[in-house]
Parts: sequence; structure tokens; C-alpha cells
Amino acid sequence: MSRVLGRRQVGGLAAGALVAGPLAIGSVRTVRAADASTFITAAGLPINLDPHQVYDVPMQGIMLNAYDNLYRYQNDPPQIVPWLAASHTVSDDGLTWEFKLKPGVKFHDGSPMTAEDVVYSFRRVLALALAPAGAFLKILKPENVTAVDPQTVRFKLDAAYAPFFAAIPSISIVNPRAIEPNAKNSDWGKSWLASNGAGSGAYKIIPTGYRPLEYLDMEINEGHFMGWGDNPKPVKKIAYRPAKESSTRLLALLNGSVDCTDGNMPADQVEQINASKIAFVQKDSVMKTFVIRMNNTKPPFDNINARKCFAHAFNYMGFINDILGGYATRDPYPMPDNLWGIPKDAKGYDYDLKKAKEYYAKAVAEGAPMKRAFEIHVQSENEQSVQGAQLFQADLAQIGITLKVVGSIWSTLTAAAAKPETTPDMWVHWVSTYFVDPENWVGQMYDSQFHGTWKASAYYKNPEVDALLRKARATVKQEEREPLYQDAIRKIMADSPDIWIYNSMQLQGFNKRVKGRRFCTVGQGAEVRWITLAS
Repeated sequence: MSRVLGRRQVGGLAAGALVAGPLAIGSVRTVRAADASTFITAAGLPINLDPHQVYDVPMQGIMLNAYDNLYRYQNDPPQIVPWLAASHTVSDDGLTWEFKLKPGVKFHDGSPMTAEDVVYSFRRVLALALAPAGAFLKILKPENVTAVDPQTVRFKLDAAYAPFFAAIPSISIVNPRAIEPNAKNSDWGKSWLASNGAGSGAYKIIPTGYRPLEYLDMEINEGHFMGWGDNPKPVKKIAYRPAKESSTRLLALLNGSVDCTDGNMPADQVEQINASKIAFVQKDSVMKTFVIRMNNTKPPFDNINARKCFAHAFNYMGFINDILGGYATRDPYPMPDNLWGIPKDAKGYDYDLKKAKEYYAKAVAEGAPMKRAFEIHVQSENEQSVQGAQLFQADLAQIGITLKVVGSIWSTLTAAAAKPETTPDMWVHWVSTYFVDPENWVGQMYDSQFHGTWKASAYYKNPEVDALLRKARATVKQEEREPLYQDAIRKIMADSPDIWIYNSMQLQGFNKRVKGRRFCTVGQGAEVRWITLAS
């Protein structure tokens, strides 16, 4: 075991510690007695419920259940399949895309979905210009999303954009008839949709069943256009009951209060869960990278030798083997190592305190302020991010660097990352699969046009890299895009703007009554419509 951290044992925490809303953990047994088809999850909630304002892993869980998309990722490995759209066509120049909608789709209020609703949804995304808009803002004007007829939507791009189709599943189609009566001052109903639902998905948000970050209740949409496949007994209700502490989530799983935890379970809980009579751990390989961001605008991180010092001071395999129990693979690249576009000849940074000291000396000689105290900001509710920072802290101390670990939450960290002056020295997070293309990772993380987003929060800038990434996204054929990404990644890795650590394995605890779950790395298996709860 690591000399820094001992394995955390769960003590006698009170079962009532996980309490939220009308379906609180303490009352779950009563609810189950009345309705054995309620799926209770301890997975986290997004900061609000508007899928056009927020796009992170918790929001993917809401989207997959409450909303629908033109196309959707399914299966493992992920495949993009028709969903609201029956088919699509694209012009030879890659600029004009048309999607033909399936007939008979209805929103939760019973109104029919038409091409005009798709147009409204994309125009709303572009107008809000928030998280899910990133893949479209530079190549799509609102007036160039049009309805050809009630069942056909046309997109005319400003320039060829290879990731366009891969990113289509990231946009939820919303109901303007539900939103517009609640719009204020031309805000596109932003305030209202933050705490309400306007979808067509397999589950609908119960209006009285939501309190931000505390609880959310959904109920089945019996008329969902996709039906329930071969699932004879789908879940009738979904109850989100997030808990901040992993020990609380563990106890709730082991006493039957919840059906599943989130997917970031500490490795030292796996044996305890698998040894229980009530639960088991599901292990899934995911395209999800773990990274320590360095703010390249703040000295000394504006110095390449300083950045290389920090890169060589992280104990990669100690973290993976000792703290994560081996449930991850070392990934030295700025995107998943199982995605096309990786230059296999590029060498990553290894743990070597001797090299770290050499780069430290070079940085000091160049005037970099290496002796000041540094901060690394972590997601307090996530044990892995805390443990990784503590391990880093101990090794940096050996070479004379003082590192302070600062607890925070995801929403605070992403808000701070909107400006270089408020972005921490370093912060820890994952980059999940929002769509399956290098653009999802390296394209949006290291092209300087994305500065101001959490993905680009290293504030790295290299004009050669910018040019390569922009050419790659404007090139349609994968075989022509791949060498461009390879060249860009070689240059990025040589500049060492961040510290890339691993490609994830998701560890998620489930009650043994949960049957039929299907996994896809996009959304990390959060789609509930496949699940049955055994009696």
C-alpha cells in the first residue's frame, strides 16, 4: 500500500445520513413496499436540469432518460444509431445535412414533435452558447437550421466539420410549447427549464419532485416512441438520491437503501461489496481520462521546464496500483489510448523525481517562481481526486515544492475555469465521452479558440497546434484526419501543458435485484429503460 494513504475503512455511519426530499433514504423501505419498481440511485445530479445549459456526466444521465436526440450512442463499444431520426443524408461537400424524423413521436405533454421543434432546440443551444454548444458554435448559424417540411430538418454548415455527426447525440430535443410560456426577457426559458422538464424521453420529470443537487424523481412515459424492447417489466419510477461521501453511498447500498452508487467507487470498497449478500460491483472499461490541469498562464506554469518538473513528480503507477487497486490503465496521452489518432511513437512522462529535480533547477535558473506555495483544487465528494492530490503533495514535498490541497465541487471549479485569472494553479478532473471523436478530447482541450471553457482550462496556446486541430476538424475523411491529430498530439505532449494519468475503469455498485442494465461509455450506463427490478 502507498506510504501516503491507508485504505479507508467504513465505520458505523448512521443509515439516516443520506437524506433528501420526499423519498428520503430513511423511508426507502416503505416506498419499496408500496412500489417495488422504483429504481433508487445515489448517482450525482447536475447543477440544474436544463440539458442546453449543462453538459457533464450527471446531465448525461438526465438526458438519456428524460430527453431524446436525433441519433444516440448505444452498446459497448459505442455505436451511433438512429433515434428520433429515421435516417440522414449529407452533401458531397459535407456542408448540408438533412435528417428525416420518425413519425408519431410525442412530447411528455402529448404534443407531436415536428421538425420545427428540432430547429427550435438547436437554435436555443446556439443562442445560450453554453456547454453543449461547443461542438457547433464555430460552424453553424441559427438561421441555417431550418425545417424543410414537418418531418425533415436541414443543417447548412459554414464549413466542413468532420465531428458534426458524432456530436449530434449531445443535443436534446426540447418542447418549445412547454418552454416559451415561461420565458422571461428573451432568456429562452433558461430559468424555468433549470428546474423543470420539457422532453419526450422514456421518463418524465415529476414537477414537484426536484430540489437542486438534493433529489430528483421521474416517472415512466408509457407512450415513449421506442417502446421497451424485450423488457417486459420496465422501471416505473427513478429516484435520484445523491450523497457526497463515498462511505455514505456504500452504507446505503449495503443496507438496501439504494439500487446503485455512482461510477467512481473507491477500489478499496470492491471486496466489501462483492462479499455482501445484497450487492455486487459492475466493472466497465470507459473512454474517460483522468487529468491534472495546469494553468499555463500563471507562473511558473508558463515555463515548460516547470511543467515538466510537475509531470515527472506524479507517481502514476503508484496511484493506479495502490490507490485504484489496478482498476485503470496508464494513459500518457491527452485522450483515451483506445481511440484513433494516438501517435504510438510519442513517449509520455514517467514518475522520476531525479528528472523532476533537474527540471526544477532549469525552471529556477530561468526565473520561474518555483518556491511559492501552490494549490491543487479537487472535487471533495470524489475520493479519487482527493487521494491523487494527496499522493502528488507528498512527492512534490520531496523535491522542495509545497502543495496545498483545496476542496471544492464540480460546479465551482468549472465556473472558476471560465477565466485564466480565476482558474486554480492546478485542478483535477476527468474528461468523459460526450461524443466519440478526438474533438471531444484533444480538439476542445488544446485549441485556443475554446479558452473560457472548462475543457480548455489549461489555457494552452500553440499556433501550430491550433492550425493542425482546425484542419483536422475541417477534413472529412478519417484516414486524412488521423495524421493531423497525431502531429498535434506529439506537439502537445512535448509542451506538457497538463498531466495525463489514466484511462478509466468504472466501478459501480448495484443491488442484486437490478437486472438487464446495458452499458455504453457515452452516459456511462445511465439509461434506465433497459432495467428490470427483480422481486
